[in-house]
Amino acid sequence: MQKRRFFSLSAGAVLVALSLAGTPALAQDKFKIGLILPMTGQQASTGRQIEAAARLYMAQNGDTVAGKKIELIIKDDAATPDQTKRLAQELVVNEKVNVLGGFGVTPAALAAAPIATQSKTPLVVMAAATSSITEASPYIVRTSFTLPQVSVSLADWAPKNGIKKVVTLVSDYGPGIDAEKYFKDRLTFNGGQVVEQLRVPLRSPDFAPFLQKVRDIKPDALFVFVPSGAGAAVMKQFLERGLDKAGIKLIATGDVTDDDQLNDMGDGALGVVTSHHYSAAHPSAMNKKFVEAFEKANKGMRPNFMAVGGYDGMRVIYEALKATKGQGGGDALLAAMKGQIFESPRGKIFIDAQTRDIVQDVYLRKVERKNGQLYNVEFDVIKDVKDPGKAK
Repeated sequence: MQKRRFFSLSAGAVLVALSLAGTPALAQDKFKIGLILPMTGQQASTGRQIEAAARLYMAQNGDTVAGKKIELIIKDDAATPDQTKRLAQELVVNEKVNVLGGFGVTPAALAAAPIATQSKTPLVVMAAATSSITEASPYIVRTSFTLPQVSVSLADWAPKNGIKKVVTLVSDYGPGIDAEKYFKDRLTFNGGQVVEQLRVPLRSPDFAPFLQKVRDIKPDALFVFVPSGAGAAVMKQFLERGLDKAGIKLIATGDVTDDDQLNDMGDGALGVVTSHHYSAAHPSAMNKKFVEAFEKANKGMRPNFMAVGGYDGMRVIYEALKATKGQGGGDALLAAMKGQIFESPRGKIFIDAQTRDIVQDVYLRKVERKNGQLYNVEFDVIKDVKDPGKAK
């Protein structure tokens, strides 16, 4: 009985601490942003890109907004949900952060969602891309993308370009299942056929046996989703297994031809068609300035779609702080984040006030060589794409 009583008291104390943490003293002259990112492990490139983008935004826009000194606190969760939850709790209770952000993978974002709700702390998802994430807490706002957004666009393109019979290969977790479902549904609607659906473990994936199976089936194309950082392994094994020579096309979401890794993939990546919301080769004047500044600040590292999610996430936070004149608590900040419309390095974006999710252009791209380097070169655009998971 005593043990049970202790645990119930402990849980109550955490809830009280969380609610208190959500209303920092008005006299506080700091505004703390806690970014929980995978800085180590399989998704480390995601953390590195988002941190670099956040620091670039601060360097360009100053570290004082509406009279508040911005403090950026980076925590490494190694994309492990248990760690994410613990770090989110520490940031809210001990550090008294005003906003949580980052979240490299879906399980991490979902782990932190209850803490955002209990403490009324806005949580800005800058990377994770499962459709349902924004439904996990009314305090979640997303500045990255969703897999249904980009998968549907590719399923519209494929049948018009001779691709009717497809095998899907996805990482076996939320975003992969989203990509598989929405690609299959739209391809079938457009008269195509998914003849096999393959799911690869997220941790320590070995693509070789799956790719051998694809070669045996001989579809027109293989549709792939893997998280940022795993694309190079897929590309390497796709070529080693000779799928390209067997006449099987590789089509994918832009995670596979990630700008951060694309140059290392070599000429085998040339001609691969993907659909995504950002390419470092996006031809706008704003993006050219962004890429130049990012590379200059990070020893030549090319920004990828994770970087733009982090950069725009910081913009959403800064503008919300300005709109509340530095006085707003969590609810006021959240209200000021909803409905923001602005020009991003990726193009015009909009935070839907009802869903708190991002509406943006999706581009069809082909890997080409430009100025001696490989880039995802855009050749078509679908304007103002809402998340199909919420477009009903």
